[in-house]
Amino acid sequence: MRILLIRHADPDYVHDSLTEKGWREARALADYLKDKKIAKFYCSPLGRAKATASLTLEAHGQEAEILDYLREFDAPMPDPKTGKQRIPWDFLPRDWMDDPMNFDADHWMESDLFKGHAPGPAAREIGKKLDALLASHGYERTGHYYRVVKPNHDTIVLVCHFGITCVLLGHLLHISPAQLLHQIFISPTGMTMLETEEREEGIAQFRLRYLGATPHLALAGEPASASGMFKETFADPTDRMDIFKE
Repeated sequence: MRILLIRHADPDYVHDSLTEKGWREARALADYLKDKKIAKFYCSPLGRAKATASLTLEAHGQEAEILDYLREFDAPMPDPKTGKQRIPWDFLPRDWMDDPMNFDADHWMESDLFKGHAPGPAAREIGKKLDALLASHGYERTGHYYRVVKPNHDTIVLVCHFGITCVLLGHLLHISPAQLLHQIFISPTGMTMLETEEREEGIAQFRLRYLGATPHLALAGEPASASGMFKETFADPTDRMDIFKE
């Protein structure tokens, strides 16, 4: 089976919807996916995700099942310097990279930075809910792999957000979410595909096929947005206006 994770289009965070560019991105996504065979759509309850999914759902004549745990990773934690609450993927490199435990898939939530705070328990709960979803599609988790109860070639689509995508990937690939949250980037409407591999009968793992791909934007002549990415060079205030500059 295949899991296609899609980040929402360029966001209007104030109104929890899409910018004009975001709507163009969502249209390009719908045009690209319209002929793809998709067994089931799942979507975050937030407006920007539902708006992104709407055009693709219309093209497929389907509705998405809304899953609350696909909302943006809602696990704020205190900044170690200021004590103020912040999202767990905004820390500076020197705030987290010097502690090897933050790179440990099994123990990152026990590091000095994350211990006792919301991201660890929230990530564990999300992993359990994802596994329940995959079990309903015929793949039951045992340890770090999946027992194949009902082998299939289904593609399921999850329209969600950057932060939650990192948590889902961390669970499926056994990688610390702390590392993914800080060291990968997915453009709005970027598509991330994982496929099962059944190298021995009845036992499957998920392999990452591609991360944050945007062929639909290239075909539509729409630049990939850098929304959510920081500057390439500190001194340039115009950095990251879009991924591909003239």
